[in-house]
Amino acid sequence: MKKFLSALLLTVFTISAVFAGVPRNQYVRIKTSYGECIIRLYNETPQHRDNFIKLVKKGFYNGTLFHRVIQNFMIQGGDPDSKDTTKAKPGAELGNGDVGYTVPAEFRDSLFHKRGVLAAARDDNPAKASSGCQFYIVEGKRFTNAKMDSLEKTPRMNGHKIPSWQREYYSSVGGAPHLDQNYTVYGEVVMGIDMIDRIAAVKTDKNDRPVSDVPMTVELLSKKECEELDKLSPPAP
Repeated sequence: MKKFLSALLLTVFTISAVFAGVPRNQYVRIKTSYGECIIRLYNETPQHRDNFIKLVKKGFYNGTLFHRVIQNFMIQGGDPDSKDTTKAKPGAELGNGDVGYTVPAEFRDSLFHKRGVLAAARDDNPAKASSGCQFYIVEGKRFTNAKMDSLEKTPRMNGHKIPSWQREYYSSVGGAPHLDQNYTVYGEVVMGIDMIDRIAAVKTDKNDRPVSDVPMTVELLSKKECEELDKLSPPAP
């Protein structure tokens, strides 16, 4: 029995040592000429989280543009064609580039389109699978309860009812409730939301593309940086 307890304690200590100091969350930094923001990736959407981390490690997003911008709604980026000078000439419509695969939808009742969330773009596929690379960050706007009542009746929401606690957020802070349960939310801005506001306010053309290009660089934060942010940030939903 003593040997068993000793072995059990050794296993527990070993596991504790392995996980000691491991951040709860992975954070990424997006830099543009309009500033930078830091995003926490949600552990509740592991397939989207891991896919985004994989692409960031490869440097995939560096040089891509925020190619679609709608004030009071969202800023969209991640199209690989946007860093191809032959495809991204001034005035060219972007948004059709991809990486040849999709990510299965990961809808969670606790994750919704509040101001500042990171979510996956997609086409009109029935399974609502996400683009393997394109994403958007919600700037959003405030919605009255009457407006949310009206949204719930639209075919786009497919019978989805906005919970009271989310309604409170949408009415006081803002977001894009009509996208809930239609597009996967997989992260949120924890610092630098003003960068999104600045980009959302730029002049755009008829395709909602900024008249002056807005390129980005995206990097993973170090383990130490993630640990420090975990101390400052509340647990993810």
